[in-house]
Amino acid sequence: MQYVTLPDDKTRKVSFYLAMEEYVARRAGNGDYLFYWQVEPSVIFGRNQVVAAEVDTAYCREHGISLFRRKSGGGCVYADMGNVMFSYITGGGDVGLTFNRYIMMMVLVLRRMGVKAEATGRNDIMVDGRKVSGNAFYRMPGRDIVHGTMLYDTDMENMVRAITPTDGKPAAGGVASVRAHVGLLKDYLDMGIADFKAEARRNLCDGELKLTAGDVAMIEETERATYLSHDFIYGHDPRHTVTRRRRIEGVGVLEARLDVKGGVIKAARLDGDYFAMGDVDGLMLRLVGVRLERDAVAEALPERVDDVVMNLSKEDLVELLTK
Repeated sequence: MQYVTLPDDKTRKVSFYLAMEEYVARRAGNGDYLFYWQVEPSVIFGRNQVVAAEVDTAYCREHGISLFRRKSGGGCVYADMGNVMFSYITGGGDVGLTFNRYIMMMVLVLRRMGVKAEATGRNDIMVDGRKVSGNAFYRMPGRDIVHGTMLYDTDMENMVRAITPTDGKPAAGGVASVRAHVGLLKDYLDMGIADFKAEARRNLCDGELKLTAGDVAMIEETERATYLSHDFIYGHDPRHTVTRRRRIEGVGVLEARLDVKGGVIKAARLDGDYFAMGDVDGLMLRLVGVRLERDAVAEALPERVDDVVMNLSKEDLVELLTK
C-alpha cells in the first residue's frame, strides 16, 4: 500500500482532506492508498444528517469549531489536533468486505503496538470496552473510500459539548460519563502522537505517492466547489408534515421525513447515521404518489433494501414509515 504525501506540511481544513480522498481515488492508479491527517477543532457530520439535529451550532461558533459534511454515512465526529484521521482508498468491490478489511487492518496495527484493540458493532474499534475509533465509507465508480478517527488525546469537553446526543438531551454526567465509554490511545501507548503516526505508516505502507503543487491546486478546486459549499454543508431540509424516527440495531438511527397531503406521500427523505450502499434518494422516490398505508408502502418498495442501506430490512423500513 502507498502512503500519500503532500508537498508541504501545513495544516489544512477537513474539506481539503475529503477532497484529497476523491482526487486520489480518481487520479491515482490501481492499488491501495492511505494517508492520515490532523485538523483544528471541527465537527464532521454524515451525508444524511441534519445539522441542527446533530450539532450544537451555538457552542461551535463560540469556541471556534468549524462544521463540515462528508459524503459517507454514519454519525457526527469531533476532530482536533489530538485526533488522527485516516483515509484509505482501494479498488471497488464488496463494500462490506472492504469496510471490514480496513477496520481489521487498523485493529492489527494497534495490536502490534501492544494495544488490545478489537472491532465491534458496525464501525467501531474498542479498547477495554471503550471506543477509540469510529469509521465510515462511501463508494465512487470503481473505488471505495474508508475514513476513520483515532482518538489519541482529543479535547473531551469540546467533543461532548459540540455534538448533540441522539435524544437531544445533554449527556448525563457530561465529560465524565462520556470518558467512561470513550478511550484515548495516549492511555494505552508508550509513545507520542508523532511516533504513533510514524509507527502506523511503517506497519501499513511499503511505498509512497507524492502529490505535487499542481495536484494540490486541483484538490482545492474540488474543495471549493463541493465541500466548502454552503448548500453541501447545510443541505436543503425539504418541507415535511410527518416525521418518523427509530433506532434499528445494526443499522443506526433512521429519520423519515414525509410531506403528506390527503394521505398521499408527495415527498420523502431518509436522514440518519446509517451507511448508504446505494441510491437512497432513488429508493425514497418510489414512495412519491403512494398512500401512507402499510400495504401500499410495502408494494412500492423493492423486496431488498439492504443493498441501499446497510443491514436494513424491508420490514423494518415499512414499519418505520407507517407505524
